[in-house]
Amino acid sequence: MRAVMLGLVVGVALLQQQARLLDWVTLLVVAVVSTCACILLYRFTSSERLRLPARTSLAVVLGFVWASGFAQVYLSESLPVEWENKDIVLIGTVDSLPFRFEQGVRFNFAVEKVVTDGKTEHKDWPSRVALSWYGSERGMDRSAGQNADGDGQDADSNTAGKAMDIQPGERWQLRVRLKRPHGNANPYGFDYEAWLLEQRLRATGVVRPETQAVKNQRLDTFVWSLGNVIELGRARLRDRIHAALPAHPYAGVLVALVVGDQREIAQSDWTVFNRAGIGHLISISGLHITMVAGLFASLIYYLWRHSFFISMATPLPLRLPAQKAAALAGAVMALIYVALAGFGVPAQRTMFMLIVVALAVWHGRISQFSSILCLALGSVVVLDPWAVLSPGFWLSFSAVAMIVFASDGYLHQKQAGQDITAIRKTLFETLPDALRTAGLTQYAVTVGLVPLTMLLFGQISLISPLANAIAIPLVSFIVTPLALLGSVIPAPLSVWLLQLAHVFVDLLARFLTYLSAYPLAVWNVPLPSFWMFCLAMLGAVWLLAPSGWPMRWLGVLCCLPVFFQTPATPAEGELQVTALDVGQGMALLLETSQHRLLYDTGPTYSPESDSGSRVILPYLHARGINKLDGMMVSHNDSDHSGGALSILKQLPVNLVSSSLHLDSPIVQAASKHQRCEAGQQWYWDGVHFEVLQPVPASYESSKWKPNARSCVLRVSTARYAMLLPGDIEAIQEDELVNMIPQKLPADVLLAPHHGSGTSSTPAFLKAVHPTVAVFQVGYLNRYHHPKADVYARYADFGIKRLRSDESGAITLQFGASLNTSQFRQENARYWFGR
Repeated sequence: MRAVMLGLVVGVALLQQQARLLDWVTLLVVAVVSTCACILLYRFTSSERLRLPARTSLAVVLGFVWASGFAQVYLSESLPVEWENKDIVLIGTVDSLPFRFEQGVRFNFAVEKVVTDGKTEHKDWPSRVALSWYGSERGMDRSAGQNADGDGQDADSNTAGKAMDIQPGERWQLRVRLKRPHGNANPYGFDYEAWLLEQRLRATGVVRPETQAVKNQRLDTFVWSLGNVIELGRARLRDRIHAALPAHPYAGVLVALVVGDQREIAQSDWTVFNRAGIGHLISISGLHITMVAGLFASLIYYLWRHSFFISMATPLPLRLPAQKAAALAGAVMALIYVALAGFGVPAQRTMFMLIVVALAVWHGRISQFSSILCLALGSVVVLDPWAVLSPGFWLSFSAVAMIVFASDGYLHQKQAGQDITAIRKTLFETLPDALRTAGLTQYAVTVGLVPLTMLLFGQISLISPLANAIAIPLVSFIVTPLALLGSVIPAPLSVWLLQLAHVFVDLLARFLTYLSAYPLAVWNVPLPSFWMFCLAMLGAVWLLAPSGWPMRWLGVLCCLPVFFQTPATPAEGELQVTALDVGQGMALLLETSQHRLLYDTGPTYSPESDSGSRVILPYLHARGINKLDGMMVSHNDSDHSGGALSILKQLPVNLVSSSLHLDSPIVQAASKHQRCEAGQQWYWDGVHFEVLQPVPASYESSKWKPNARSCVLRVSTARYAMLLPGDIEAIQEDELVNMIPQKLPADVLLAPHHGSGTSSTPAFLKAVHPTVAVFQVGYLNRYHHPKADVYARYADFGIKRLRSDESGAITLQFGASLNTSQFRQENARYWFGR
């Protein structure tokens, strides 16, 4: 059974790496042929050595076919291309926990009816969409907003309207503007499009202001369904926590522990939690579910044995054994708690394992813990084939597997069929035994997950063992029970309990902030190659092997290559430029053999999020880049400077060069700053950098807008050159053409002002004469960049055009030849653009 479950996971994982899906006929043929081959092998052989590979291979094929079928069904719903960015009317229900933020509210919407041009549409339209409803009275700054697409582009400027107080289960009529799923596509970045597909959200959009003909109105206060009841219950619990903790900084942590909604936790707090290595605790984790289910099972066991202290003709234990009643109660409580968590992967894993344990107890069967784990693993991927794309999936199951392996294959050497007795004995273990067990568990998790953590994140928390030793008992046995009780019992006791829980969270956060402030709190290295990961995984298993295993120190040697690898860099005299996909904004990383310069830092998405924290820093950390030699912020517009402060807070930057005012927060945060001025030039590793604009006199004039004062940078190797002009417009282009035409020729041009209608004049393109042009633009952005006539002008000049909304991140390598690569083409997946 274990081999079959593992084969199923492999098949599902293989499907998620495909660039395109097989059609239904081909899938059916593959499934039938594979099944017949396995049956024939079983019929004509009695050797288990052949039967086991046959079963496993069949499981791989069936996993591939099953995940393909899921994907086909989900992708069959799509927003017609002709209705993108057009106003339509939706009637449906709010089927998720709404997330309220400063500018408005976000929620998922189950579509019942679509009205376009006064006609009702049904066929193939998305059944669920993700919507944002902005309210102008909340002080929304539309120039820096983020819409529901998650790709950093601005929503339409006319979107602002009164965002209503909505609740799960309500039926609404809404005037909306939708787009097909689209997100930033960068190496090592979060795949927003895959996440939308997993959630069956086949369009994203914004609620538009109502008109005289179409009103945004509530039609029913509640539509009954199991999902709506669960979401409404989650909303009620969240509201109770907020009512008890108004304006408390860590109320969002308690919300995450009670209902699994982590969206209210500030990005700065997540930085601390992740650096300390306790991010897995700040939600409904497997440990919390096991604790709650175990306590409830123990309570029912005790009450059932005493027939709830009620005189009965036939005591309850004679009708049903207390062990079975307790197992059933624990499984039901686990299911309820997992529903509150929104059925996250770690929660699902724990729920399935507890259900399997309950079934084993119910039927009197004895199961190895590894079998339970594999059954839970297979159950998760059958119900959610995209779970294999989540780092939490691999970390969650790997952590349990390492604990089981370090315990010689059995949890405390106890069989699952003796679960209730084992729990009762464990509760009364002596303190030394309990500490020994906790130490073994922490050691197994810390050592066992090092290779996987490095592969997924390129970093490991060195303070994690100490932080978890304090946080696990505090969060699991004090904060979580207090938060759960406080969210359900009547006031004023509920308020006191929630406030007490908040005090403990606040103390923990202060301690973790102190710990994480140390420079060596986190070890950052480039993401390891596959062979390095396999070698390190072998070393971790070697270290965790049972006592008496020979030469355990070899395990440490196997892990060393992962820790001491160095980032890949261009050769001397060569240049690599990565134009990151940050949506509607600019951010390019320029690398020589020993130096790195970041040109612009992308946009601000919301008051809590920007491209620095969401795109640039994850990319740099994954590459093992722990400092920047320079950062040039071309001008003050938020789509160019929005991520600068986040980067400066978390990464050493030797020099910041910009055209910003000297009182700018970015200038104040820089350890060293200089104004970019025409004539500045330097050499890094055989590569020449020169600033062409602005001239020093422009800083003394007040007539120029920030765009006109953009830092224009030309970078050249012995063979090739690239021109980075920021957001200069026609006047500045004309000045460059007339004053320094000899310095303009370049093989690659970053399209000025994202290809706006006020730039890229014919004279300028003729003077630069590029072979490649890069357009950094957001998908269907509200500025309509690049303008159609400007984009066509590049084609008329015979220039190859690359745009980030279609290509994702674009990498240019200037060596013996000029090579370009596009992330969406190099790493194509079947859900891209669907």
